[in-house]
Parts: sequence; structure tokens; C-alpha cells
Amino acid sequence: MMKKAIDIIKTIAERTDRVILFHSASGKDSIALLDLISPYFKEIVCVYMYVVKDLSHINRYINYACNKYPNVKYVQIPHFAVYSYRRIGYMGCEKNEKQKLYSMAQLTDIVREKYNIEWAFFGFKQSDSMNRRLMLRTYDMNGINEAQKKCCPLSEYKNKDVMDYISRAGLIKPESYDSKHQSSGTDITDINYLLFLRNRFPGDLQKVINEYPLVERKLFEYDYERTKAK
Repeated sequence: MMKKAIDIIKTIAERTDRVILFHSASGKDSIALLDLISPYFKEIVCVYMYVVKDLSHINRYINYACNKYPNVKYVQIPHFAVYSYRRIGYMGCEKNEKQKLYSMAQLTDIVREKYNIEWAFFGFKQSDSMNRRLMLRTYDMNGINEAQKKCCPLSEYKNKDVMDYISRAGLIKPESYDSKHQSSGTDITDINYLLFLRNRFPGDLQKVINEYPLVERKLFEYDYERTKAK
């Protein structure tokens, strides 16, 4: 099922033995993609973009990947959204109106320059959104952007294909914040994510609240509405 993805990966492997992978740590696309590309490159620099640094439920995925793949190196940088959060004091975080903003493309170039690596891999799929579909269909093989040195091997796959691969390969299961939804990253405004932390990783929730104090209000309002409904 992943033959097209492997063909795309091999195309890049013919040109370089070192690549960057933007890796969400606990998301299904990142888990599958790292496993797919790991046999083909001497070094993979995985870039985890954090909203809150050093969360234990994320670190267990990073530790898993580092232990499983000897050619993987993890680096952590602030998510591009964090810069805009800081500029406006979003959710009560420390405000700095002079905070410089960065785009995903700019952060990619910063990492490229620091590690002297040209090609960057992403877990983008056409099924993610209309914008992704339109973008990826302009790429060679629907997965390679020569001009921007970007590669998206999972382009043509659906969520089910990715989950089937993870199951067949016996990989760590992606994080799930409730019974219906897989992880979509650290979304500090998602009540399901906040309840997941409160129930399973209270230390992580406290770290989120320390950075973004108004998160606590969302939980208070949720509890209040639940109490009122009884």
C-alpha cells in the first residue's frame, strides 16, 4: 500500500543521505513517515515544534523514536504560532508587542541553514484539506517540490491507510485525546486536549497553565456548565 510513498522517498535518497523531518511526535502521519524514511537516510533531523516545552506525554514519543531509530536526531523549536501568541499575549501568556513573527517556511529555512540540510519532509496529505490537496497536486509525483526542496510521501494516502500501516508495522499508537479524535497537536484551546491532560498528565496541564493562564478559565467554564446541566 505504501509503494508510492517509498518511490517518492527513494527519489530523494538518490540525491542526499541527510534530511529534515518536521515531526509532531504523537501524530499518526509523523509516526508512519519516520518509520518509512528511516531505512533510506544516514541522518534524519526530526524537528518538533512545541507550543509548551517539555511535556511528558510528548517526551515519551520523542524517546520512543530516538530509541527505535539510531539515525534520528531530535531538535525542538517554538511552533510558528507561539510567536504570534507572544505578540498579542494570547490566553494570558507573557506579552511582547515587538516579538518577531515567523512563518513555517522561514522556520524551515532556519533549520536547513543550521544543520546544512537541503531537503525537508512533511506528513502532509491531500485528504487533510482542500488547500493541501491543491498544493500537493502541483508537486512531482504528487509529493516532491523541487523548487522548495520539500517532500510529502504520504500525499495520496488517507487516515485509514496511515493507521493500517502503523498497526501492521507494530509502531507506537498515536495519541488520542478522546474516543473520536486523534491528536491534532498541542491545541491549548481544545477542551478534549485539556481534559486529557487533567485526567492523564496533570503535571503537563500545570505547565500549560503556567504558560497560558487563561486555559484554566476554559476548564472552570466547562466544569461549571457540566454542574449546571445536572
